[in-house]
Amino acid sequence: MRILFIHQNFPGQFRHLAPALLKRGHDVTAMTMMKAPPAQWQGIKLIGYRALRSSSKVIHPWIADLETKTIRGESCYRVAMQLRANGYNPDLIVAHPGWGESMFVKDVWPEAKLGIYCEFYYSLNGTDIGFDPEFPTRDPQSDACRIRIKNLNNQLHFTIADAGLSPTKWQADTFPETFRSKISVVHDGIHTGMVTPEVSVSFPIGGDRTLTRSDEVITFVNRNLEPYRGYHIFMRALPEILARRPGATVLIVGGDAVSYGSKPVDGGSWKKIFAEEVRSQISDADWNRVHYLGKVSYDRFLAILQLSAVHVYLTYPFVLSWSLLEAMSVGCAIVASDTPPVREVIRHDETGCLVDFFDVKALAENVCSLLDDPDKRSALGSQARLFVQERYDLERVCLPGQIAWVERMMS
Repeated sequence: MRILFIHQNFPGQFRHLAPALLKRGHDVTAMTMMKAPPAQWQGIKLIGYRALRSSSKVIHPWIADLETKTIRGESCYRVAMQLRANGYNPDLIVAHPGWGESMFVKDVWPEAKLGIYCEFYYSLNGTDIGFDPEFPTRDPQSDACRIRIKNLNNQLHFTIADAGLSPTKWQADTFPETFRSKISVVHDGIHTGMVTPEVSVSFPIGGDRTLTRSDEVITFVNRNLEPYRGYHIFMRALPEILARRPGATVLIVGGDAVSYGSKPVDGGSWKKIFAEEVRSQISDADWNRVHYLGKVSYDRFLAILQLSAVHVYLTYPFVLSWSLLEAMSVGCAIVASDTPPVREVIRHDETGCLVDFFDVKALAENVCSLLDDPDKRSALGSQARLFVQERYDLERVCLPGQIAWVERMMS
């Protein structure tokens, strides 16, 4: 069978599924927006595409996002037409439609099956929009109009897709019922045999110091440090945590850019803004125990989680981070926000502790309480790891589920 993957940053969420299908004897190709992709990745043929034009400088703000997706969709369409002219015709297309690339692929290959990765459907109720009153949208009166147009990319895919795949039930349930029945819930998968606790882990920091499991380490991880992932709430809890835990070391992982939401109005970075907000409340000696590590390699990321005495994860009602499940797989004792995507995996006082997203004092109290209770930390970490092993293990649960999803489409 000929299978074509489309992802602007391939492999992305298909990093396990695509190689698995290749190993099962399928002819697998991937289209990606890499500037200069190699000829292949793990035996999968790679084909690049690029935007044929830039976005308009003057355009109605409600449709700016749709224009960007249309530009990418056209770029992918042109390359697909060349592939068809050269005799390539896939039986199945698996795409992440979030950036618009797959919008027109069925116009090229109408006979091919199309499966789409259903990551998130925007809504005014119960999701990220309007969740944090500190950061309202810039034109809240037009939110309903803007969001309806933002979802047009999703809607256009509903009319051509044969099936959908979503990593969590909550994310799948954000989609309208007209398409929800076509969505299977199967997570991308956690390699729990590799992402494991490690009592002998060590991590050099500050030149002449090396952290081990005997140190009291608090961890906080984002792709980028920003409000969507609760960075502002975590920073506001730090003065109390540091004052109450004089022996604690805080490791913060994440970049200075913005993955979700808006950039700061006056420029700069959210990282700097909230560090400066709390700095006057923290002594120099205590501030020296806070370490910003930036973006780190995956090996260093795992070592940081393996070191963690308490791991903090906060998020708006939005896409669930892989890092939370990885922290659970490592056996971290976790304090997390009591928001819908998190409640799917964190059961309060079973697989972690839940706190109101906005309750800074409760966050500090739960972190300090767990640091005082090694037995509870151990129990929470063990249950968290068992939960992930049973429901999110890559080899035993998720990858077989993804392959079955593909086979159902083809049958």
